Amino acid sequence: MKRMLSGIKPTGQLHLGNYIGALRHFVESQNEYEMFAFIANLHCITVPQNPQELQKNLKDCVALYLACGLDPNKATIFLQTDVKEHAQLGFIMCCHTYMGELNRMTQFKDKQAKGEKNLSGGLYTYPALMAADILLYSPDYVPVGEDQKQHVELTRDVAERMNNRYGQLFTVPEPLVAKVGARIMSLSDPTKKMSKSDETNKGCIYLLDDFKVARKKVMSAVTDSLGKVHYDPENQPGISNLMQILSSLSNERSFEDIEKEFKGKGYGDFKKAVADAVCAKLEEIQTRYNEIINSNLIETTLANGAKKASMIAAEKLNKVQKAIGMEIL
Repeated sequence: MKRMLSGIKPTGQLHLGNYIGALRHFVESQNEYEMFAFIANLHCITVPQNPQELQKNLKDCVALYLACGLDPNKATIFLQTDVKEHAQLGFIMCCHTYMGELNRMTQFKDKQAKGEKNLSGGLYTYPALMAADILLYSPDYVPVGEDQKQHVELTRDVAERMNNRYGQLFTVPEPLVAKVGARIMSLSDPTKKMSKSDETNKGCIYLLDDFKVARKKVMSAVTDSLGKVHYDPENQPGISNLMQILSSLSNERSFEDIEKEFKGKGYGDFKKAVADAVCAKLEEIQTRYNEIINSNLIETTLANGAKKASMIAAEKLNKVQKAIGMEIL
């Protein structure tokens, strides 16, 4: 069975974009692949965090992983810091990653271009840690959003570099980008990705949002004056984004079918259908979330996941350190 690995960095509450772009694909893939899904809490602290909020977000993230359908009997689910090999291999990856490569990474480059001050060394080097996160487990595939594809490409470059230098250490993974819903955009500004950093809080639907709040966000979504439901991301980004959401929450319903249903109808009817689909999914997730958060499933899932992941990670780290001459005994 081929292996797949991915993780989420929960610096805030998980939102609909996380679900459509990542979580639902994890759930679909756990029956086809040996799935490893981790919570990337080391990556969270590349920017300042409130400790209490971070702890809550981490716990909610695990609960939502499970509530969205990840099965701890099928998938290995764990907290990044419960497997110490991530940080150690992360430093080794840093030493094999060129500064020119890190300079091209989007997140640091964008923040620097905006003139943000006091950017941390961790923010600069985190793509090397991400490479370690991936390569520790020899996955064949890494599902990513379009904006994260460059990190997998860097991982592939570093893996090939070290393989050429030291012998066959790493499996070189392939990135998988979903064709539909790979990048859900903000409801208030469809030229930007849906993000928890949305200052207005109108463009982002959180998985734990109240249904009335979520419905209002959809009904207030920015559209256009063309008056037709048609998939055209360039000229109708708002409508196209809502179509992606509806398609993703309706078993990948085709855009042509959606266009046909709403031909001659107003945007209000279309938005109502999108809101109905969103609220139905939120209700399903939140019902399961409430059951999980009041049980001990989180603790047992993380303990079992860390035990399995640690065995694999320790073996890989030992192999790498021996190959590059760091081991004596």
